[in-house]
Amino acid sequence: MLQLTASYIDSLAPNASAAKNGRGLVQKDKLIKLYVSEEEDLLFGECLGSGKSNYVCSVDFIAPDNPVARCNCPSRQFPCKHALGLMYAYADGLDFKKSAVPEDIVSKRDKAEKREESKAKRESGELPDKPKKVNKSALKKKIARQLEALDELEKLVLSLVRGGLGTTDTQTVKSLNKHAKSLGSSYLTGAENELRRLALLLEGQDRESSYTYAAEQLTLLHAFIKKGRIYLQAKQEDPDLKPDTESTIEEWLGHAWQLAELKEAGRVTENVELLQLAFYSCRDEARREFVDTGFWLELGSDRIHRTVQYRPFKAVKFMKEEDSFFDVAKIAELYRYPGGINARVRFEGILPRKTESADLEAACAAAWPSIPEAVKVVKNQLKDPLADRSPVVLLKASRIASTENGDFVLMDPAGNSLRLGDVFRLAQGSTQLLSLVDSSLMVDCCVLVMFEHRMDAGRLIAQPLTILQGGRVARLLY
Repeated sequence: MLQLTASYIDSLAPNASAAKNGRGLVQKDKLIKLYVSEEEDLLFGECLGSGKSNYVCSVDFIAPDNPVARCNCPSRQFPCKHALGLMYAYADGLDFKKSAVPEDIVSKRDKAEKREESKAKRESGELPDKPKKVNKSALKKKIARQLEALDELEKLVLSLVRGGLGTTDTQTVKSLNKHAKSLGSSYLTGAENELRRLALLLEGQDRESSYTYAAEQLTLLHAFIKKGRIYLQAKQEDPDLKPDTESTIEEWLGHAWQLAELKEAGRVTENVELLQLAFYSCRDEARREFVDTGFWLELGSDRIHRTVQYRPFKAVKFMKEEDSFFDVAKIAELYRYPGGINARVRFEGILPRKTESADLEAACAAAWPSIPEAVKVVKNQLKDPLADRSPVVLLKASRIASTENGDFVLMDPAGNSLRLGDVFRLAQGSTQLLSLVDSSLMVDCCVLVMFEHRMDAGRLIAQPLTILQGGRVARLLY
């Protein structure tokens, strides 16, 4: 029997507005002639519109982890509000009559099945892919341009260091933004984003408070110049050199990983269950994109993965907006990007199931029992300037206590303490929300925290994201 939950349907919606409009169609009784197939793997029906004819919509669950929504409305969003309304209606228990699958859907299913068969044959080797040809001449020109751009970037960074951050002005910021644009034209998109981030730090009203992070940005850019140059020179000598699948240097150099590449490198795990522990969305002015980030625990392990979706400002209306997910996600194939503690992951479809108390108990069992041990792992990652500067870790806590000056401290079962506070790289604060949390939830619990190294103070600070205790979950960001 087809089981749909409101949380799962929300996750399929391209944005909150589409989800709201889909629910509105159900509330206004706009959906008519509702049908479900005999196998209960297809929902279809009609929706009253503003024109003379009704909109005909369907949602096909022949592949349960990757449903296909269809509608003859002019919307450019997928699923559209009519398909979402169809699913909300089924989840709400409206009457769906049993009916045979329409002929046009049968035809589309046949075509999809043939595509899947061809894909399976290619993956098994029965139908080999056409060998990918590398234009070595074009690749050498690209690498030469990247190396030239690195040389120019190095001159810029050294001039900033020699002059000192205190001498920068609006003209410096304009120069940095202009140079960032040229880096993008030279296939160095990672450096382009970080140089633009440096410009944003230096153009702020309170520049002195940003000097610490501006100095860190310069360190990061300098490290990229050194590592990028070594890597590109090696690739220039050997054009057949395979991409580095262990470090993030390829992403810094503008490489967009394809799922086939990750699979070939063995960076795929089958039949995984993920539990989302935290989610937030922010506006990244340096990238000129909205960034949707989720942190997921891989059940049965202690690994916390990270999902990231970038939505360019110019295309935000036409891209699916991610949201918090409260069910357990069953993943057929989980693709892992190169990275550190919270390696980025991708998956093409999910099959949801209700979160049970055993899942939350498994999450708490995967938490670090010792603050010093967790901090050691975090520090090892932060030694690499090109690694993620804000790793996320799940910690066991005997209690979360408030100090006399209003700060919060996390205590582990052995009595070790960790100061909590909002990190600079996360736009949303959450630490002060602890004063609103039920005090009973902050004893013998697990806390998901985001670390950051404060260069000015020479210590680590951690921002709480989520608290788990027994069958209770308190998300401070969602």
